[in-house]
Parts: sequence; structure tokens; C-alpha cells
Amino acid sequence: MKKYNILFLCTHNSARSILGEALASTHPSGLFVGYSAGSSPGTSINPFAKALALDIGYDEKKLRSKSWDEFALPDAPKMDFIVTVCDNAAGEQCPFWPGKPATAHWGFPDPSQIQGSDDDKRKAFYAVMVGLKKRIDLLAELPLDQLDSMTLQKVHTR
Repeated sequence: MKKYNILFLCTHNSARSILGEALASTHPSGLFVGYSAGSSPGTSINPFAKALALDIGYDEKKLRSKSWDEFALPDAPKMDFIVTVCDNAAGEQCPFWPGKPATAHWGFPDPSQIQGSDDDKRKAFYAVMVGLKKRIDLLAELPLDQLDSMTLQKVHTR
């Protein structure tokens, strides 16, 4: 069975894109290898995103903020899909992606901006994770070898 590489992009690569990477890589379909990166990567993963990624069984050694420049290098994995998950990254000039992958914007509010208790913050991160999971679940149901950017963009939650 072919595995599809999917790169989730966000500005700092510390929360939403990390959750996308973890969810795609651990998806029960086995169809995806998730990656994530940012245009201005941070120095660490948000602890709430890290806890959720570990809870779903993602390998802690893979949790690090990465620049999207890593994925534009000649020896980088070739992406089948590129998904921006924050409005800032969606509006930025992205690097050239070899192989012309299908692209989409699945915008989610930044859970790291939530003010309040740790419980409030956990709930915000969990809501983003649930939204991403629903979209990845829907994506897994589509004929992936025939998918284009228009179709990928329209993957909505039920």
C-alpha cells in the first residue's frame, strides 16, 4: 500500500502543525507519513501539543520545530500534500515544493493564544486536534491518487 507524505505548515511549528504531523503519522489507515514545519520555527514544541501527540502514540524523538526550508532541499522527502493550518503561513510565500503536491489551507485558531487556566488551554488544543483528525479521516476516505488541490481544499468536517 502506498503511503502519502503530508506536510503541515504553520508559522512557528510548535502546536497545530505538530498535531497534524502526529495525527497523520498515527492514523489508523496507515496511509500517511506526517511531517510539519514552519516559516519561522520556534525553539520548542508547545507542552500541550506535545502531551497530546504523545497520548496518541507519536514518537517523542520526532517532536521538534523545523523550518520549511528543510523540505525544499533535494534530499527531502517528496510531499504528496501540503496543508497550511494557520492563516499567517497560508499567506506567506512558500518555498518551491518538488513534485507539485496538492495544497490546501485548513485554518484553525491558534490554541497557544488562549488565556486562562491550563484546563482552558488543554481544551483549546484538544479542539484543534479533533478538527484536524476529522479532516484527516475524511482525506483517508478519498481516492488519494486522484486528488487535486481543489478537492483537498474542500475536505471539511462533517
